[in-house]
Amino acid sequence: MAFESLSDKLSQIFKKIKGQARITESNVEEMLKEIRIALLEADVNYKVVKEFTSNVKEKALGTEVLSKLNPGQMIVGIVHDEIEKLLGSNESEIDYPTTRPCVIMLVGLQGSGKTTSAGKLAYLMKNKLKKKVLLAACDVYRPAAIDQLETIAKQVGVDIVNEGKGDPVKIASHAKKRAFDDRYDVLIIDTAGRLQIDEQLMQELNNIKDEVKPDEILLLVDAMAGQDAVNVANAFNEKLDLSGIIMSKLDGDARGGAALSIKHMTGVPIKFSGIGEKLTDLDIFHPDRMADRILGMGDVMTLVEKAKEEFDEKEARKTANKMMSGEFDLDDMLDQMRKVQKMGSLGGLLKLIPGMPKVTPEQLAAGEREMKNFEVIINSMTPEERHNPDVFKYSRKIRVANGSGKSVADINRVLKKYEQMKDMMKKMEQYRKTGRMPPGGFPGMGGMGGFPGM
Repeated sequence: MAFESLSDKLSQIFKKIKGQARITESNVEEMLKEIRIALLEADVNYKVVKEFTSNVKEKALGTEVLSKLNPGQMIVGIVHDEIEKLLGSNESEIDYPTTRPCVIMLVGLQGSGKTTSAGKLAYLMKNKLKKKVLLAACDVYRPAAIDQLETIAKQVGVDIVNEGKGDPVKIASHAKKRAFDDRYDVLIIDTAGRLQIDEQLMQELNNIKDEVKPDEILLLVDAMAGQDAVNVANAFNEKLDLSGIIMSKLDGDARGGAALSIKHMTGVPIKFSGIGEKLTDLDIFHPDRMADRILGMGDVMTLVEKAKEEFDEKEARKTANKMMSGEFDLDDMLDQMRKVQKMGSLGGLLKLIPGMPKVTPEQLAAGEREMKNFEVIINSMTPEERHNPDVFKYSRKIRVANGSGKSVADINRVLKKYEQMKDMMKKMEQYRKTGRMPPGGFPGMGGMGGFPGM
């Protein structure tokens, strides 16, 4: 995941500074030296690192910081604000006109995944932002580009302007007219790319820009390209005056140097981030949330938004009341597990939870396997057994084990986790009512050996 290596190193650095009895220029210098190395190892541009550490130093040595009771915590806050500033602060929003379509022109090099990203953007705007979206196929050079966008449009459920191998400028113009006439909220124009930046490509893109006068010109860059992504962004921005960047493959780059450098070096903010191959794997980029994640503070807002997409609010309240009272059954537990799985990978979700201890890939794999095993086992039970697990005797366990291809020990593990979860929920309800932590804390909260008990 993006910034994973940097996040780990910063956590270690801040642990040391928070442990200092008082903050001095000497230990601030030591901290900044380590931060400088961590950022450079994360492939952040040298100029960006130099200015970043200079800004942090100036603010960290201010009298209002040194006079505070907890200066270490304040320094973490300063670093957070400076990282957020590097990522673009509040510049990631798209301003959608209320009386006409928002025209978005998507540009980038060939092979960067631009056509797929046009589909991902259409999916995001249609399903999450509730916009009426029209796609325009203006990449008339790459073999199968038009067919690919046509297929994606059907998958997403949006309309497309497809005039075949015509003049890209005219196609874009016709698409804009249709978007206005048929009252679409958003028009996304997929333009042609090249293997490298050349005058012919830029002239065509400028011709489209002059014809349709887009509200947004978004450049797709690959996070894995590192500082090359910054160079590409500079070249496109010089010719087209970009309004924003879509950064793909943020899930695949553990360093994140391109994301931390690109706004500072080009003046162009990241507006959307790609985190996977599926059409659903594109989201609005929130600099403040990303800064939280980089500093190991989790990302509660994104977690809540993911939950809202999968959980009906009324049904969630009803289920929550059942669970907190300890009256839920195995069907309820299975239903919650399935909804959690729909929200994304287990590892990705855990990173959004503040204060979550680091979990190894082996633990994550074990957690994913256990969830699958639980589903197979619960599906092999009768409705009576799922509703009332107390009826389980040895003969029933053998039947379920045979039906699910698991062992009796596996069945016992499911039932034990269910009981642990019931006990945990009762204690959490008691804590909610009294405000007193139960003796021994909450059972089932530690470790990954059984995700349903967390």
